[in-house]
Amino acid sequence: MALAMCEALPAMARRRLVLADDHLLVAQGVERLLLEYFDVIALVFDGNSLLDAIRRESPDLVIADISMPGMTGIDVMRRAQEEAIRIPFIFLTMHADSEMASRAICAGGSGYVLKNSAGEELLYAVQQVLEGKTYVTPTLAANAITTSQRRRRNLTDKQQRVLEYVARGLRSKQIAFELGVSVRTIESHKYAIMQELGVHGTLELVRRAEQEGLISPRA
Repeated sequence: MALAMCEALPAMARRRLVLADDHLLVAQGVERLLLEYFDVIALVFDGNSLLDAIRRESPDLVIADISMPGMTGIDVMRRAQEEAIRIPFIFLTMHADSEMASRAICAGGSGYVLKNSAGEELLYAVQQVLEGKTYVTPTLAANAITTSQRRRRNLTDKQQRVLEYVARGLRSKQIAFELGVSVRTIESHKYAIMQELGVHGTLELVRRAEQEGLISPRA
């Protein structure tokens, strides 16, 4: 399989990549791995810089860690989507659980690769994603797909974000500030989510969302 991957990779030449990871050595290692396959590689180390680089470089692909200073990789992807920037994201992460993989794919990600299996697998994931496919590290794929199917209720992307902020304990005024909308809009989203899940209060909402895999269980 390695030979087949290597034969396919030159087709990726002349493409533009933005690579984001707050660990310098990891970022540089991935950069060296992909350098011969992309015409431009922009290297950044936090979420805000990643969003700026996406706007500036108009890349063909983003490879990003999930946990970064400023904004998470998933939050950056959502911000890009809100700005009508449609770019495939591969998340390269240490989070080796199917729930996180499901969250990333449900939010619009195209790939999910563990850092400890990067290398040929990352090259293969890049190839698959640039061909319009979705790739998840095989040890996580089956559970991630099941969870993502369970999670796909009738929540919009905005409602999913509101739900995640509610689960973190933020009040409607704080969520409104984070999302740049009115408190009334947030309350409307919360009411719609409660109707969808058949609950009547915030604690019950969070508990039901955890049960259905819409959010990660609280520690």
